Amino acid sequence: MNIILVSEHLAKARTINIGIRQIAVMGVGLVVSVFVLAGTLNYFMLRYASELHFLPYLQNMVGTMQQTQQTQSESYLRDNLNAMAQRLGEMQAQLLRLDTLGERLAKLAGFKPQEFRFSEPPGRGGAPSTVPNRDFTLSDLSQQIEKLTRTVDDRGDKLGALESMLTIESAKKKLIPTMLPVLGGGYNSNYGWRIDPFTGQHSLHEGIDFAGGVGTPILAAAGGVVVYAEYHSAYGNMVEIDHGNELITRYAHASKLHVKVGEMVLRGAKIAEVGSTGRSTGTHLHFEVRQRGIAVNPAQFLQLPG
Repeated sequence: MNIILVSEHLAKARTINIGIRQIAVMGVGLVVSVFVLAGTLNYFMLRYASELHFLPYLQNMVGTMQQTQQTQSESYLRDNLNAMAQRLGEMQAQLLRLDTLGERLAKLAGFKPQEFRFSEPPGRGGAPSTVPNRDFTLSDLSQQIEKLTRTVDDRGDKLGALESMLTIESAKKKLIPTMLPVLGGGYNSNYGWRIDPFTGQHSLHEGIDFAGGVGTPILAAAGGVVVYAEYHSAYGNMVEIDHGNELITRYAHASKLHVKVGEMVLRGAKIAEVGSTGRSTGTHLHFEVRQRGIAVNPAQFLQLPG
């Protein structure tokens, strides 16, 4: 493209040659200038919109944009607060379940209620930190709640497994004859070698004789199943209870029986009454513990007075 310049101030006409490259550069420059000018104008209009009282349309547009942005921020904050409130409710329910589980575990372990008060918050304190404090952000709080939720779930699973183990151990203990079969009475003869009151010979006494008047309750030393409940020529009215693991307790010379074969009894249940039936010189309870069919010393299991 040739441009010819003619002027009275020029001695002769001038010719300017413009090629494709020059046209492209001028076009790019024009476009950039338009964008820069539009951006600058938009910035100043938004920046000083509140002072431009003569532009009500612009003020309305800016107000609408600010209101929209505020609404979006409030909606985002509300959604996050609702989500955290839901998590908080779930954690409160989990903590209540852990408190209940902790109380059961304390009872199974034999702790006193006042030693573990799960319903009360633990005591906490300490001197003020020398490091400057900082506020929690919404993201920090959400991360802490998520971490605490995982920790509570993990502790709940472990406490549940521990409760199962303690329950099994507690059940096993209830099947071991540790309770005195006659309460409040002493014992007349221990387990071991003695002079037989009928023959005068040295013989092995395979149980413990507990003193008691006629009709005194005879209690199951542990829970189990009644496998014998009738008269025996030597033991008189007798009850045998199978506690599992080849462990049997025997209650002899009773005046009256209160259980039948096949009946399940709990630890401490009344199964008979003290008497003097069978091979007996007087009113008492003959108590034996047999393991794998062999008589063992009941004192290994019972907590005898004296």
